[in-house]
Amino acid sequence: MLLDTLKKLCTLNGVSGTEDDVRDFIESEAAPFAEEIIIDNIGNLLILKKGAKKPRKRLMLSAHMDEVGIIVTSVFEDGSLGFDFVGGVDRRVAIGRRVNINGVAGIIACKALHHSKQNGEENVPKVNELYIDIGASGRSEALERVAPGDVGAFDSEVLEFGEGYFKAKAVDDRIGCAVLLELIKEELPVDTWFAFTAQEEVGTRGAAVAAYRLEPDIALIVEGTTAADLPGVSGAERICSPGKGVVIPFMDKGTIYDRGLYALMTQLADNNGIMRQTKQMVAGGTDASAIQRSRTGTKVVGIAAAIRNIHSPSCVAKIEDFDALLSLARLFIKSQGE
Repeated sequence: MLLDTLKKLCTLNGVSGTEDDVRDFIESEAAPFAEEIIIDNIGNLLILKKGAKKPRKRLMLSAHMDEVGIIVTSVFEDGSLGFDFVGGVDRRVAIGRRVNINGVAGIIACKALHHSKQNGEENVPKVNELYIDIGASGRSEALERVAPGDVGAFDSEVLEFGEGYFKAKAVDDRIGCAVLLELIKEELPVDTWFAFTAQEEVGTRGAAVAAYRLEPDIALIVEGTTAADLPGVSGAERICSPGKGVVIPFMDKGTIYDRGLYALMTQLADNNGIMRQTKQMVAGGTDASAIQRSRTGTKVVGIAAAIRNIHSPSCVAKIEDFDALLSLARLFIKSQGE
């Protein structure tokens, strides 16, 4: 069920600030199991699932709904579109990729190398040297389809391949959303709040709003994280690897995770035969940073699936890591009732 849910979530478009389709799907799936549902002003979906008892400390699990994408900034006389990225996107992975702008198909393109001002093949065109081709003959025709301010997502198929690998866009963080949704459908040992947050990719904005509203004592952030286990990369720069277990970070660029909860999570994994790893570099950031800064100074801990090519149309992860992520999150909730 987890993989099926993830596939459905990855086919939906939910670039930061336009998470509506993702939120509607999650809400419809969760509603029969929810005690309370809140959609706040920024677009977070907050769900209370009643458990066997009320925990001593308020518990929240968090995953973000949004994904990286593009926003149209201008429409040129020839019908092509100027754009910028929403969230952190490596320009190298964008050239030649399909995008979907409110149902309109487009291709991210750039000048041919022999027409480029770049000095050498190693230089990547700047975003203002890229454009989107929607097949329009001119500006007036293009404006009938799109307008400045329209948002687009990468258009990418979902694929299982090789020995248990999974490829799709937006695995960061639809895997977290899928894990939370599966837990909502289960019988839980304690009352638990589930926060499906908006606008993580542009500054963890939704998480800050959710944390101030719910004031959790403890929060578990379920995420995807960068794996760089690629040819030519060695040592700590590989960060983590798909297939080597759940990633349990102790620190990133935004958060020092609670040491007691970090120890608990590693112990839960070891005692229950769940493979685990950690990030070998202090890098990246998650909603944990905003949640940790809430009024109550929430204690935070994180778990993640290792993802190659993160923030691209072709995120790659290992299916067995998804199942391990769900198992460890389930054990964590159970530990809060003991």
